[in-house]
Parts: sequence; C-alpha cells; structure tokens
Amino acid sequence: MDVNQTKQEHLLALKVMRLTKPTLFTNLPVTCEDRDLPGDLFGQLMRDDPSTIKGAETLMLGEMLTLPQNFGNIFLGETFSSYISVHNDSSQVVKDILVKADLQTSSQRLNLSASNSAVAELKPESCIDDVIHHEVKEIGTHILVCAVSYTTQCGEKLYFRKFFKFQVLKPLDVKTKFYNAESDLSSVTDEVFLEAQIQNITTSPMFMEKVSLEPSMMYNVTELNIVTSGDQGESTFGKMSYLQPMDTRQYLYCLKPKPEYAEKAGVIKGVTVIGKLDIVWKTNLGERGRLQTSQLQRMAPGYGDIRMSVEMIPETVNLEEPFDITCKIINCSERTMDLQLEMCNTRTVHWCGISGRQLGKLTPGASLLLPLTVFSSVQGLQSISGLRLTDTFLKRTYEYDDIAQVYDWTNGGVFALEISLFFFLQPNEMILHFKMNCE
Repeated sequence: MDVNQTKQEHLLALKVMRLTKPTLFTNLPVTCEDRDLPGDLFGQLMRDDPSTIKGAETLMLGEMLTLPQNFGNIFLGETFSSYISVHNDSSQVVKDILVKADLQTSSQRLNLSASNSAVAELKPESCIDDVIHHEVKEIGTHILVCAVSYTTQCGEKLYFRKFFKFQVLKPLDVKTKFYNAESDLSSVTDEVFLEAQIQNITTSPMFMEKVSLEPSMMYNVTELNIVTSGDQGESTFGKMSYLQPMDTRQYLYCLKPKPEYAEKAGVIKGVTVIGKLDIVWKTNLGERGRLQTSQLQRMAPGYGDIRMSVEMIPETVNLEEPFDITCKIINCSERTMDLQLEMCNTRTVHWCGISGRQLGKLTPGASLLLPLTVFSSVQGLQSISGLRLTDTFLKRTYEYDDIAQVYDWTNGGVFALEISLFFFLQPNEMILHFKMNCE
C-alpha cells in the first residue's frame, strides 16, 4: 500500500487499515529418523509447539489463526472493507471535523463515507472511527482517498489528505462456447447449448457456491450439471465443490426459446441475447465473492427466407416399400411467398406423387404441413433429400438436402431398431447410436 501525505504537522492523525479475515497458521515441519544424530529432538519440539495440531504435528497447517501481515490481494467481485480512524493527538479541542473517503477507479469516483455530516468537536486523545465497505466491480488500479478537514481553537481551518493505492486482480477466467442443436423435429427454432469454462487463476482454492445462468426474456434454461439419483439430484462435481488454483471446470446449460418466440422464427434471427452467468464463490475463511458476466450474445443460425423441418418420419422402413413423412414449411421472411414444390429422385431415394405442384401463398411467419410419400431402393442408413421449393413471386429456388435419415432393411427377418441421439459437445456434430434386436 502506498501512502502519501503532506509534510505539514496536523493536530489529527489519520490511520487506515484493511479489514480481512485471518488465515490458518502454517509452519514448516523438520523431521528426521530416530537413528540420526538429533534423534527425537525435532519431533519433541514439534509436539511442544502450541501452533501445531496434536497428533498431526507433521502437517503444515496449524490450528492457530494468523492476523494479516500485509495488505494482501483484492479480487474482482469481493467486498473491500476498511477501518478508518481519526485520532486527536494534540492537547486542544478540535472542532468541525469532517472525514470523507472516496474510491477512485479508472472510470469513476465513488463516495464511501457512511456520513457526510461534520462532528462538532473532538477532545484530546479521542477518535472518530468509521468502517467502509465496497463491492469491487472493476479491475486495475484503485486509489482510496481519505480527506480530513477540521477547525482549531484559534479558528484556523486545516485540511489534509492521504492516498492508498492498491490493485484489483481478476480471480476467474471465464470462457463461453455456443452449440446449436435441433430440440426436436417439430421445433421452429433451435435449442442452444452453452458451455462455460471457469478457471481459478488465484493462488488459493475456491469453494464454488453457485454457478447459474440467468436467461434473457426469450429463453428458458435447463441446467445440465446435476445427476439425478432417485428423487434427489447431485452435482456432477460432487458434494465438496472445490476449485483448486489453475484448475478449470466446465458447466453446461441448455436454452430453449419460449413458445411465444419459437412460433415466430424471424424474431430470433441475427444476434440474440442469451443471458448472463452468475458466479458465487468463497475463499479462505468464508470470504464471499460474486461475479456477473455481461449479457452473452450469439449469432443465431440463419434460416434464410424459408425453412423446412420434419414433423413425422418412421424409425424403420422396408426396402422398396413406400412410407409416409410429414414436413413443415415455415416462412421466415417478411414477405408473402407463392411456393411451388419439386421432387427430385436421387440414387437411393424415390418420391411418389406429382412434382411441380403449387402449394399456394404463405404469409410471413406462417407455416403449413406437407404430407409426402417416398421409398428407398438401397438398404442401410439413408438420407432423405431431393426437395426443391420455388417462390414464383421472385423466381427464387430453395433446395433441401439431408432432411432426415431412416434405416432400411432387406427381407429375411424382422428387425426392430432403436435410435438414440447423444451430443458430445462438438460443434455441428451429432452421433447416432444404433441398437438392433432380432425377433
């Protein structure tokens, strides 16, 4: 802590002390074997040391508390507490004493004084005490400015200041990643998976009391950091949620658009506000810190003017046997479209029906269900593709490939196929797991 003061002698003395909780006493145990020259001397000294834990003298951590020996580190999100004392060192009564404490940061100046009214008089050997608290919300250099003004018995008005400079450090390194995934086949807008990587960049362990995501008004959030066991849920990080220095922990959240916004695909186009992270931790002997990130934003997936999704599709089909699917078409643009449907056969997928038929007009934000019939000529996992929509107003064509996937089996046995989706948190990656049961 840097202290600068004027050389003029004053009747009052100003003292400032930071209020922090004590720490556990640590010692360095010195041991040796019994056959060595000191014998049991070192062991006896440790047993007689009042600061060691009886029966565990070799542990570095003692059972006594140590008062702070220096100003220490201040981290962003913690509460800065300081004790300010103005003492009358003179033999005369001092009048109209006003003590003011301001905190100067790189962007603002804050008044931390509990009272801005002056004390009428201060007798010799008396003092004025004040405790200030401030939740640190900026990193970088902070200057605590303490100013004292008073009036002597002769009516002379005096004034002096002291400056206390300290640095505010960043305790956590927070990184976020977004992953887009389809919530289900009927959704109009995609779910968003948010991965938050939180690293402890301090020199002491932290107890992570709470890490939550406060969603924006457009989304509902589901926390994916709880493992359900019976009727109770347990954190994936265990009951003792400690984060050691330089360790990193990953938190996962799933955000889904609210129904009133999901029905309007155009509302969530472009950059959208997801929400903000709220992180609460404790250090040392329960000192609490809290950080809230700024509003997290992501670039929503572009649907273009029109979007097609699958509403209904069978899990298994027979080779060269027609089956029905239902597609949903949504107008994501701000204009009315007159749509025409073309069905183009591929090497493996063949469409049944009339190609080039008119679907009619579709107003902005509206949708329609489109039943279709198709069959596959090749066995295996196939992608349904080959649909083409044309807006006859603007003569603009939209092609859709890999709309859905189905599994075809040849004759010879009846097979039941279960398809489960597992997300491995890789961007744009979806893995299908197949389980086959033969009857």
